[in-house]
Amino acid sequence: MTEDLCTPAPARRHGRAARMAERAAPLAEAMRPVRAGLEGGQYRPLTDAGVARIHEAALTALEEIGLANASPSGVAAMTTAGALLGEDGRLRFPRALVEDMLALAARDITLHARDPRFDLHLSGARVHFGTAGAAVHVVDLATGSYRDSTAQDLFDAARLVQHLDNIHFFQRICVCRDVTDNLEMDLNTLYACLSGTMKHVGTSFSDPAHVNPSFELLHMVAGGEAEWRARPFVSNSNCFVVPPMKFAEESCITMEACIRAGMPVLLLSAGQAGATAPAPIAAAIVQAVAECLAGVVYVNALAPGHPAIFGTWPFVSDLRTGAMSGGSAEQALLSAGCAQMHRFYGLPGGAAAGIADSKLPDMQAGWEQAFTNVLAGLSGLNMVYEAVGMHASLLGFCPESIVLGDDILGQALRCLKGIEVSEDSVALETMRAVCLSGPGHYLGADQTLKLMQTEYLYPALANRMSPKEWEEAGRPELLPRATARKAAILAASGTTIPPEIDLEARRRWNFRFHA
Repeated sequence: MTEDLCTPAPARRHGRAARMAERAAPLAEAMRPVRAGLEGGQYRPLTDAGVARIHEAALTALEEIGLANASPSGVAAMTTAGALLGEDGRLRFPRALVEDMLALAARDITLHARDPRFDLHLSGARVHFGTAGAAVHVVDLATGSYRDSTAQDLFDAARLVQHLDNIHFFQRICVCRDVTDNLEMDLNTLYACLSGTMKHVGTSFSDPAHVNPSFELLHMVAGGEAEWRARPFVSNSNCFVVPPMKFAEESCITMEACIRAGMPVLLLSAGQAGATAPAPIAAAIVQAVAECLAGVVYVNALAPGHPAIFGTWPFVSDLRTGAMSGGSAEQALLSAGCAQMHRFYGLPGGAAAGIADSKLPDMQAGWEQAFTNVLAGLSGLNMVYEAVGMHASLLGFCPESIVLGDDILGQALRCLKGIEVSEDSVALETMRAVCLSGPGHYLGADQTLKLMQTEYLYPALANRMSPKEWEEAGRPELLPRATARKAAILAASGTTIPPEIDLEARRRWNFRFHA
């Protein structure tokens, strides 16, 4: 459990204060009420028959429609495996080929972090929440306006995530718009993420030619190529398809290079229902599943068993305007349905939740982020991307919303953990004592005191005071408290890169952010 940098040092321990301090002390990881990798799967918007129909429709789409625009190297790999290249230039995938590649695909994978405490074990319905989104603006609460995002913003966001327990991984959350050279932008993106957090990092590359220089940097941070390959702590977020049903040639070449270099990949299909994906929610899932199954064939034709995340990631359109609607109930259903398909195939999967269409961290943003994250978690989605910080349907991110989102995710994880029913939890001894010979309440019962830290989760920022207490405390408001916590974390954290490596990296490359 990371330290809350806003919590003052404890007072001298004696009497009641000592007991309170003991109960407030950090718990062992296994005792915490919430943690990374809790099991989901309780929520299933698709029936078993619906899952089977989507699977059949996806296989038929791959056999009859196929995908266009594969790179020559991709065509060679996939046709050697058994795909068919038609006269129309589209690759089609026989059912038997897809089934064979599914049998080879990696399952129960681990996404490593530089600090092993933060390793992500993707098996079954284990759930992990993290960032993503590549916003081009920052929501500046001081002015209430949007400004261009920078490399410093990305570094600061990574530092926040490092110290927020309920955010389990960090994928690029904004674009370094102050860096105009594309290679420098990719290097700044990668290094800002690594400098800010020891958790698993996701990144992308704007050009295949940028992969090799980026791996020079990765090997430097890891301590060598062998050390990197033993514990690859960065994954490639790869939009390998351009929906509907076309490969993205440059992204595929990038993916091939990352696979050769030992980097896990996120096979990301991001169609928009009603625009680049069919309008029916079920059909949008069919297309995303078909495209990602093509990705499974591609990856395993190149390197059988290479770690890949099944990134069915369809978005929703507001069909009145065509605008994206990431905070909608339909988006929550899409992501939850995709989670069922990941589990049907037994593959590690990821999709989006937690996106706010609201422009500021207000009540609308709160409900949009809360219910989409809760449903994603309850569906058993292994990797919940874009879970915190994102506004304006991914066009902007807000640092304070990352801090607020940690509270939201804590509550989502508590819902995910569910209710323990055991001999101890339903035993009647305490009830009997309180009702028959005790004070008539449970406030001071040993059972209450024992469970208050393990059964119950307490938000860091949300206000649970009575109106009288709130008045006496000076009417504390949520956003100023989030700003204060953000400032405290950033003031107390620097770079996670050892000084000698940081000095050498900055000597070789031009980085635009500083601790």
